[in-house]
Amino acid sequence: MDYRERIFQQEGASFPGKTYVEAVLEPAFNEAKSHLLEPMMAINKAHLIMLREQELITDDEAKRIARALSGIELDELRRSSYTGQFEDLFFQVESRLLELAPDVAGNLHLARSRNDMGITIYRMVLREKLLVTLASALYLKEHLLLFAQEHAETIMIGYTHTQQAQPTTMAHYMMAATDLVSRDIKRLIQAYHTCNRSPMGAAALTTSGFAISRERMKELLGFDELVENSYDAVCGADYLGEVATAVQLAAINLGRTVQDMLLWCTQEFGGLKVASPYVQISSIMPQKRNPVSFEHMRSLLSSCAGNATTVLTMMHNTPFGDIVDTEDDMQPYAWRSMSVLEQMYRLMACVVGTMEVNKDVLLERAKGSYATVTELADTLVRTDRISFRNAHHIVSGVVKEAMGAGLAANQISLALVNRIAKSVIGRELVLTAEELGLALDPVHFVAIRKLPGGPNPDEIRRMIGERQKGLQEEAAWLEQAKQSYKAASQKLDQMTAEWSVG
Repeated sequence: MDYRERIFQQEGASFPGKTYVEAVLEPAFNEAKSHLLEPMMAINKAHLIMLREQELITDDEAKRIARALSGIELDELRRSSYTGQFEDLFFQVESRLLELAPDVAGNLHLARSRNDMGITIYRMVLREKLLVTLASALYLKEHLLLFAQEHAETIMIGYTHTQQAQPTTMAHYMMAATDLVSRDIKRLIQAYHTCNRSPMGAAALTTSGFAISRERMKELLGFDELVENSYDAVCGADYLGEVATAVQLAAINLGRTVQDMLLWCTQEFGGLKVASPYVQISSIMPQKRNPVSFEHMRSLLSSCAGNATTVLTMMHNTPFGDIVDTEDDMQPYAWRSMSVLEQMYRLMACVVGTMEVNKDVLLERAKGSYATVTELADTLVRTDRISFRNAHHIVSGVVKEAMGAGLAANQISLALVNRIAKSVIGRELVLTAEELGLALDPVHFVAIRKLPGGPNPDEIRRMIGERQKGLQEEAAWLEQAKQSYKAASQKLDQMTAEWSVG
């Protein structure tokens, strides 16, 4: 027996080969049962309605096909296993339709292809998953804003290059994180708009010679627009790439905030305390209170970004045409990435919404920190009319000497400042002790930074109000998108049901 015969003996001599089933067909069938069955049936119903309205099938044919569609038991299909009798779920559904309406069900495939059907199904699945993800993103945004509102006056040190930089507030930081989430929401909404376009009517590639209505299919399936060019409709996978890119960036962005939160939970930093439902204990160390919810978020968000990267990698260098690389094998990676992102949005909202902030520790750290000395340099420009560069040199010298003496920033004396000033500008300063104290006060530092986007509490509250308006608009858009989708689905079911009993 040669090697070919051994393979045929092991795999079988007809479709489908044993390993092909295990590696490709069975996993794809199981994913299709879970995700693709309902949109497939919706397309069947919409296509039936459109064919009858265009008078491409008779009233009697339409009623018989409608009864056949109603006779398909979806739960039975979901419980079924891959046997190899049919290539995939599409042909299993078609076979069942032909059993229920043997003389007419074949006309349901008039002027359509598995090509335009498949892409339409994928777009329908993605748009629904995008709406679920967006709902959780808005939930997180809501709780970030509530947290920021609570901590508009919670002073803390801001960091650059992982080093203490300038005083700010917890709300100022959290509003930056909120704006990052807001931009991710915008990208996800834009991805939804790109995704929510109908390819139906493109058929295999070039549309059809039958007088179908692509516009009616768009309407019946709840799409906003057509993918007009039929080649593009079947071959353009960028709708999926845009989703993957938006999800990937959102996961990376949220992960950066999670990393900060995890650091701030350490005893050394002492800034945050995660609530009991989101910590775990050690099996050996009684004192441990591990904020592992943040650790899980960090790792799972990385997996989310990884799955999204897989989508883009699988698209890379594929032909611009109908090809399986962008279909059954790829789509689940997008679904998994969105599922993880959606869960992490909800988990982050719960953890942030319940964690405690040690305001006293953060404030005292800021008071002793040299993070305030930028304001001392600014103050010297105001009080003594010297250039900022000279003021910078004076303050730099003060910091060097004070740190060498082991002083905290709020222990710097006017005598020390004047001594350094004389070495730089040749005279003592007009600056008073009271002005020095104010310049080194982190609360004052924050209060006078009233420019748009600054940490001043009133400016933070203004920004929160603006973001809350934006959140309301986004929530209204989301609700409208959900209702539009539901209305189209309900209308399909209603019309098909009426025809099936007519």
